[in-house]
Amino acid sequence: MSAITAEPRDTVQPDKAAPPLLQTVGITKDYPGVRALDDVSFELRAGEVHVLFGENGAGKSTLISILAGANAPTAGRIVLRGEEVHLHSVHDARDLGISAVFQEFSLIPQMSVEENLFLGAEPTRSGVIDRARIRSEAREILDELGFALKPETRVDRLTRAEQQMVEIAKAFRSDLSVLILDEPTASLTSHETDHLFALIEKLTERGVGIVYITHRMAEIRRIGDRITVLRDGRYIDTVDAGSASEDELVQLMTGRVVGGIFPRLDLGPAGAPVLEVEALSTRDGAVRDVSMHVRAGEIVGMAGLVGSGKSELMQACFGARAVAAGHVRLKGHDTTGRSPRQNICDGFLYLPSDRRTEGLMMMRSVRENMALASLDIPPFSRGPVLDRRGEARKVAELAGRLNLSPPRIERMVEHFSGGNQQKVMLARSLTRSYDLIAFDEPTVGVDVGTRAAIYEFIVDLARAGVAIVLISSDLPEILHLTSRAYVFYRGRVQAEVPADQLTEENVLAHFFERESA
Repeated sequence: MSAITAEPRDTVQPDKAAPPLLQTVGITKDYPGVRALDDVSFELRAGEVHVLFGENGAGKSTLISILAGANAPTAGRIVLRGEEVHLHSVHDARDLGISAVFQEFSLIPQMSVEENLFLGAEPTRSGVIDRARIRSEAREILDELGFALKPETRVDRLTRAEQQMVEIAKAFRSDLSVLILDEPTASLTSHETDHLFALIEKLTERGVGIVYITHRMAEIRRIGDRITVLRDGRYIDTVDAGSASEDELVQLMTGRVVGGIFPRLDLGPAGAPVLEVEALSTRDGAVRDVSMHVRAGEIVGMAGLVGSGKSELMQACFGARAVAAGHVRLKGHDTTGRSPRQNICDGFLYLPSDRRTEGLMMMRSVRENMALASLDIPPFSRGPVLDRRGEARKVAELAGRLNLSPPRIERMVEHFSGGNQQKVMLARSLTRSYDLIAFDEPTVGVDVGTRAAIYEFIVDLARAGVAIVLISSDLPEILHLTSRAYVFYRGRVQAEVPADQLTEENVLAHFFERESA
């Protein structure tokens, strides 16, 4: 995400004396062996943006899934406009004006944008689906949001950022009283984020209450009214968004004082080139005539807007995207067109940005996911036979090293929080010896504490001599965590920015220029 100006809201503030629009009273949620929420009470006023804040696994996602009707509480009550309500489904919640946009998408890839927007609520005429009305209303919603999407386009042909727009648009197909947004800007550009925030302001002026989950302090400052902090499934405190400091929030969130988020970038001199890319272009045109290199022991940033080519370049180098022209050399050997499996065996790992659909097998265990890239070597196998004991020992060791919570390596990955899912994927980089690791948006949807741990993890790898590529839409990560950076625009490298010139102004200056290129 590009830098967002942290200007506080300048709108009519919600009436503090008015009764809450939405309340939870003593909400508890138990899963087998785990209490995800423990007696949590929360309130949302009409016309306010109420931020839910906490570490991954704190209970935020569980709470909003209950409010959205996607999950039922074990105990406690939900009160809407002073009356207790029972939400047996997402449909029940939407009928009451409660709509949610979850971090993990719920789209049908083979259906069009407009079909997804009205799925389950299709308007009809004389008993037949009114497709003309669907097209017209879909266009109206997309135009209001400022999303440049064609209603007839199939979802599986959209980028992740565009799919995020469809998820957001789904929430606006009916009258709203409560809108729940879970990390809604994670895949949006700065321009698209501005559109979303402008719409949030319009909604709050109409009295809509917004429950908003984010880990980005600039967003909290810009749109938040109050912040409720959860920790380990329990309510900790509710504070004013305009006066609470970042240090105070982090201490409430973690129960401890956390130092600087970014570690010292005390890397030694860079070594020999590990990855060399020469005039590379992809068949789909996402990358055009790109040349770059990465040396051992350095962290090279790749910055740019979503779809600028920064992710697509590493996918092509890794063998996950077809190359039309140019060359890729790994440790001096031409590896152009090699498969991901061959690259992994040669010491090159790419960790994708979309952990759910590209990075992890959600319905398989932690053990299987961590070991996935190393089943051909000890301790995961002995010759042609898998070594289950060796695998379990190594995975348990890695789970402890990365502080996986809970440390249950046979539990399915889908039952973990987003931050812990990210740890499972990152653990693959420790299952064998790698010379080059590309991290694509490694901190999307993770809390401040986990973010700091991931940064230290990446820097430690570089200190050990691993060549690191950091692909990020979060500008502070590029500025504080990289030795130098390439800035991408429309599939090309706009500029290579050295360490002594890595400033926000210098990087952003190359995000939009040369539009005729």
